Amino acid sequence: MTKQLIFIIVLLITLGVFSYTISRLVRYFRYTKPAFPIRNIGARVKETFRVAFGQTKILRWPFVGLIHALVFWGFIVITIGSLEMVIDGVAGTERILGVLGPFYDVIIGAGDIFAMIVLIGVVIFLGRRLFLNIGRFKGIELKKESKYDANIALTLIFLLMVSLLGMNIGYIEMHGGAEQQFTGVYPISEWLAPMITGNMDQSAIHQLHEVNWWAHILLIFIFANVLPYSKHFHVFTSVPNVFLSRLEPLGYLPNMDNVTKEVKLMMNPEQDMEQEAEEEQSARFGVLDAEDSSWKNYLDALACTECGRCTAVCPANITGKKLSPRKIVTDLRARMKEKGPGLRKEGLDYSDGRSLIRDFISEEELWACTTCNACAQECPININHPTLILDMRRYLAMEEAAAPAEINTMFTNIENNGAPWQYSPEDRMNWAEEIYMNA
Repeated sequence: MTKQLIFIIVLLITLGVFSYTISRLVRYFRYTKPAFPIRNIGARVKETFRVAFGQTKILRWPFVGLIHALVFWGFIVITIGSLEMVIDGVAGTERILGVLGPFYDVIIGAGDIFAMIVLIGVVIFLGRRLFLNIGRFKGIELKKESKYDANIALTLIFLLMVSLLGMNIGYIEMHGGAEQQFTGVYPISEWLAPMITGNMDQSAIHQLHEVNWWAHILLIFIFANVLPYSKHFHVFTSVPNVFLSRLEPLGYLPNMDNVTKEVKLMMNPEQDMEQEAEEEQSARFGVLDAEDSSWKNYLDALACTECGRCTAVCPANITGKKLSPRKIVTDLRARMKEKGPGLRKEGLDYSDGRSLIRDFISEEELWACTTCNACAQECPININHPTLILDMRRYLAMEEAAAPAEINTMFTNIENNGAPWQYSPEDRMNWAEEIYMNA
């Protein structure tokens, strides 16, 4: 009963802290702009199974991709066992889902195998980060905190798997060991049990189980509350982010609704759009700061794993330019984290004298983008970097006329001549006169 009461108190504290953290992040979405209507649910579900659960983009890298996919799939299976632990902790039961029979055996057996696979995978990931010189693990946007963050998260996962196997070994030996009087199937733990328990008596085996049970569940609670403050928040946000992906082709560049409405108003002055026109007059063209971005841009920022695959394939970055698609997305996350508390207190009128453009992202970075969409193509969770870059360039061009001189010249020519070239419309067909005369 004491164990049950302690567990309930710890669970309530964990849920309380987690709920507060998530509610704070969710409130920041109120200050963002609309993105697109969520339609085509069938297509979204298909994309989610293909990219998120199928890990198709990750598997383009055969070795590392397969390890990452196995770790991801392992977490999904092991989560079922974690839910059982929560039920057991609250109800004071033991292996309560064992009533599921053969299905339980499959899930628990798979979880036991995946625990070892994840353990090996984490060791490989830590080794790559600590001892190998991998280009995409570098960049001005990756501070020391990011590297420590990754190492801490991987260490927590390592300890989670060790405690899970330790708990299973203790459980097996407590319930008959080789006589198999326990519930479930544990292929790895049964193999390890004789090597771990040796000549331990029942009291020591029970203690082994209890220590690992508590260590595992407490590590889960700690991990869940650490994730929202780290780049590994993608554990929660990556699947929703894929489900809410933009379904249009990558090369599609969306129009600005406020510009479209003004054009329609100019073409049909009699149309009753006075109210909408007044609303649009106060709207900002493009993105200057975090609150000008869409909710999808901000979700992208929260979901970013900082894996660097986008930057690794960016032709601008490869040729030595400042642009790093990873930095663009993580800068939005950092800026909202900085400005969000002020927005909550004072609303959209709040200003701290800083902005996403220039204080976080330079104009040089933005204009280096060729909108080739290589970054969006390679992102394992379907982040669309060019839409955010394009909206920031729209702000510079439409609000400040701060586009590069060549682009401003093109805009002037279009305005004056109806074409990007500096020729009078009357002279547009001069090139064809000789052809016409010789025909």
